Amino acid sequence: MPTVYDVPPAELIRELTAELKKLEKLKPPRWAAFVKTGANRERAPVQKDWWYIRAASLLRKLYVHGPVGVQTLRRWYGGRKNCGSAPDAIRGGSGAIIRNILQQLESEGLVEKCEGGRRLTPKGRSLLDKIAARIMRKMPELQRYR
Repeated sequence: MPTVYDVPPAELIRELTAELKKLEKLKPPRWAAFVKTGANRERAPVQKDWWYIRAASLLRKLYVHGPVGVQTLRRWYGGRKNCGSAPDAIRGGSGAIIRNILQQLESEGLVEKCEGGRRLTPKGRSLLDKIAARIMRKMPELQRYR
């Protein structure tokens, strides 16, 4: 059975985004249209469905890296802030966005809290594996590398 490791991440996130849009409890809050995704960004995201794309990316990160805390995820989604003539500074991604998405995924039963942060539930792992299998069937050029 194909897993997340066998398919391209961009394809997985695209397919997973479409699946997450069907979930009832995973909805962007009203303030999501106006916020930046981190202190290192200059503007808010331009894509209309960026909330679902970030949720899909978070699910993939939890699958690949195991139990992960919000602080680690902030570091992964952060980056360098341009400070003008001063040296660049490292800033984390928005913790509120990551926390809210994780809480919504918890209410859907895809993620659970554990020691060391959050991890995927068997339901979440199964969802990602099913999507990986669907991508593998659609892309025959991936079959020969297995």
